[in-house]
Amino acid sequence: MDKGPFSQAAARHALDRLIEIARSDTGQARRVANFLLAWWNGEDCGHFPITDLFGVDATIATHMTTIIGFLGQHEGAIYPDAFGRKAEMIELVGRWRDFAEDG
Repeated sequence: MDKGPFSQAAARHALDRLIEIARSDTGQARRVANFLLAWWNGEDCGHFPITDLFGVDATIATHMTTIIGFLGQHEGAIYPDAFGRKAEMIELVGRWRDFAEDG
């Protein structure tokens, strides 16, 4: 079923908007990037502090909860690359996470 607030289409739209925001230079971009990167790979990219929701506007929080609602409806793991967004996520890692090599 691809209807409703937690449908695949809604999740795709929310993800597209969140990636766009995380690529930007706004004060909310870091919080959005934290959310997306925690979903992508929390172990390596860091987790999303729930208090980051306090620092985003209602529209962004709705996009985040749309993703969470979508994920909660499915057994097993679904990541942004299931939406064809692997390249964008790699770009966000490069932008927001410093994984400088030692030495």
